[in-house]
Formats: sequence, structure tokens, C-alpha cells
Amino acid sequence: MIKRVTLLTRKAGMTREQFTRHWLDVHAPLAHAVPGLRRYVQSHIIEEYRRPDIPTTPVEVDGIAELWFEDRAAMDPALHADGALFIGGNKTFVVEEKVII
Repeated sequence: MIKRVTLLTRKAGMTREQFTRHWLDVHAPLAHAVPGLRRYVQSHIIEEYRRPDIPTTPVEVDGIAELWFEDRAAMDPALHADGALFIGGNKTFVVEEKVII
């Protein structure tokens, strides 16, 4: 299994509410048809938590998508076309989870 984590920023001119509605109501249902996709979790940002002792990274994030795929080949074509309609920018990582608890 392979996991992809993406930090998402909404398109310019789009409100956070418009971004959230499209991501949840239009984009999310498309995931059911993606071959090899085993799990999909959307994390919608409600507020930024800041620690006074650690500086923040200067990046705007409206949501975090976590997708688990059967293998690397299944990961490549997943959901790109619709994403271009509401995502203004992203930063994507392929990660290996280390479960602590």
C-alpha cells in the first residue's frame, strides 16, 4: 500500500466555503470510481493552531487530502481533472506511515 498526502489551497477568487462544497460534494464522490484507491480522507481546515515557541511555515492551506492506493501505478491518474476546477495550488508527498499509537 502507498499513501499520498496533499496540502491544498483553493483557487484565487474562490471562498473557503465554495472550495469546501466543491471538494466534498463534487470531488469526493468521484473517488469511488478510481481503481486501486483503497481509502480517501479529507481534512478541512477550521483554524490554524500556532505554538509560540516554533515559527510557522509561510504556506496557506485550505485542506489536506490523504489517499491510500494499492500501488504506485494506481496513484498516478487519480482525480486530476476535477481538481483543476477548484484547487489553486498544492504540495503533494508520497509518505510512509510510522504508527506510534
